[in-house]
Amino acid sequence: MRPESVAYWRRLKRPRRKKLNVVVGLQRRYQLHYREAIKRLNDGAIGDITSGQVYWNDAGVWVKPRMAGQTEMEYQMRNWYYFVWLCGDHILEQHVHNIDVANWVKGSYPVQASGMGGRQVRNGKDHGEIFDHHAVEFTYADGAVINSQCRHMPGCTKKVAESFQGTKGKTDLADGGKAILTDWKGNPIWSHRAKEDPNPYQVEHDELFASIRNGGPYINNAEYGAKSTLTAIMGRMATYSGQVITWDEALNSETSVMPTTFAWDAPTPTKPDANGFYPIPEPGKTKA
Repeated sequence: MRPESVAYWRRLKRPRRKKLNVVVGLQRRYQLHYREAIKRLNDGAIGDITSGQVYWNDAGVWVKPRMAGQTEMEYQMRNWYYFVWLCGDHILEQHVHNIDVANWVKGSYPVQASGMGGRQVRNGKDHGEIFDHHAVEFTYADGAVINSQCRHMPGCTKKVAESFQGTKGKTDLADGGKAILTDWKGNPIWSHRAKEDPNPYQVEHDELFASIRNGGPYINNAEYGAKSTLTAIMGRMATYSGQVITWDEALNSETSVMPTTFAWDAPTPTKPDANGFYPIPEPGKTKA
């Protein structure tokens, strides 16, 4: 690992030393049934986690039409979802929540990623440069493989959830307050189906404000926020390039997708061609 990378991870621990709070918005970490279920998983309720599946499959998001007089920078800023330097692709903007759950359940981070993706449905001029589907296998140091799916395609089955399998049983988690743990014969180990769990966004803010007012306990989400973000970036690098990407390769990558200058009239990292289309990553050709 490069010295710069070591220094970066050390900086993530500074808030704790300085008694600062950092909350990153991965709200499942504040959601009651996730907390209760994953505590039991981490305590070994279904044994060692050997595999899992995480999903963010839905219809997609808004488009803001190009307006007369807009610079390219302003257009991309208004349509930030469709540009890697602003959004990171939907594997990062949305699916990072599910990927973070996988890392939380495993109590670690994957050592490599491989996968595939592309643009099949959302491929117009208004759709920038990102893919409309990604499928990634994240492999952890103990050999466990978590399969990741995210898709933006209208008319298809929607699923935003996580499932995990262990040596003694399995679990299904979902946003709607559902969490079930069973053994491999289907016998219930634990379940949570509360209809009125506290809003996790509110809980996140309540705990932050309480820490500020009371002088602790201090909250530092920076490390898992950064590492789950890097996990999603590693997945995107794998789908864009078509190559197996290791954790160290992703961490030590010197690729920058950012503008060199920030101003409304500054050049953007990518630009449309004469027909108005943006360059799209090509697996097998795009460099990770």
